[in-house]
Amino acid sequence: MIDLATRVTAALERSVLPSVIARGGAIRVAAADAHGVVTLEVTGSPGAALPLASRIEAAVRAAVPQVTAVRVVTPGTSPPGSPPGAADGLAEAARQVLDAEVNPAIAAHRGHVTVTGADQGWIRIRLDGGCQGCSLAEVTIRQGIEPLLRARLPAMTGLTDTTDHEAGTDPFFSPEKR
Repeated sequence: MIDLATRVTAALERSVLPSVIARGGAIRVAAADAHGVVTLEVTGSPGAALPLASRIEAAVRAAVPQVTAVRVVTPGTSPPGSPPGAADGLAEAARQVLDAEVNPAIAAHRGHVTVTGADQGWIRIRLDGGCQGCSLAEVTIRQGIEPLLRARLPAMTGLTDTTDHEAGTDPFFSPEKR
């Protein structure tokens, strides 16, 4: 019988691995436990796999029904249940800046930005509402959110957008409006 990790690896190779590689990253099965929880480690460009995290999980769970949960991590990510540390402090500081200075501004476009985590100085965010799928989301991130966070948070190394923009149902600026 083929083990869970091997089946997940095969599913990744058939579905999302080519997209991740084309975006400058790599993905591998780091762990698979008896409860069906699979941990995938992504390396290379943070933007290669993290924005596809929900699609990666859906593809893996559809191909391998025994999988109950999928965790996408970067090298050096703390295991679940580890004590709060610097990453938690950085994520909370980023949340405070976003809630005070960014979210009130993008609310006019029915948008909202959420911090989904932080690792090794990298802050992960997700855009929701009118920002999800907006044709100007990348501009908002790179020319607005990222410089603001860099100015306020010296411990920040970089910013990664984990939003599945293709799943946006009501973007403020759709590609057709450009």
